[in-house]
Amino acid sequence: MTIERAEPSFHDDEVGMLRSFLDHYRATIRLQASGLTAAQLDQALPPSDLTLGGMLKHLAFVEDYWFSYNLMAHEPTPPWDTAPWGDDPDWDWHSASQTPHSELDALLAAAIARSDECLDAALAADPDLGRLVARPRPPEKGDTATVRWVLVHMVEEYCRHAGHADLIRQSIDGATDV
Repeated sequence: MTIERAEPSFHDDEVGMLRSFLDHYRATIRLQASGLTAAQLDQALPPSDLTLGGMLKHLAFVEDYWFSYNLMAHEPTPPWDTAPWGDDPDWDWHSASQTPHSELDALLAAAIARSDECLDAALAADPDLGRLVARPRPPEKGDTATVRWVLVHMVEEYCRHAGHADLIRQSIDGATDV
């Protein structure tokens, strides 16, 4: 498996810039988890219980949640549609335990591909980043996100977890140049 990680663009329009940063950090997370066994993917860096395996599955869920479910108003697909969220709100993190890297990485790669398709379709229909996503939030939950907010949030989500991934990976095998 070869994961390409391009540097974010220095010169682009807003959509291109946001997507280049998102793609860079998507690849960063995937690289941090590459080459590890299922047992290594389950290793946490105490006192945190975050694992690289859980992170891969969590980010696959976040991709589908924001781009498919919210941006395009699609219903959840497997495995999210039958996940026991009521029993375990962190099911995405916990259910990754003992799952091989190939399966977790494929789940994330497929979610990224779907997200890119959703974003492409949304921008083709209306390129305004200031427009609201298709699925409105209930009034008691606050404002509905804009397309711009989703893109910025996804960059933030990946950047935050990339820092976690750096620390976890180094604690597993000393790798610092992934």
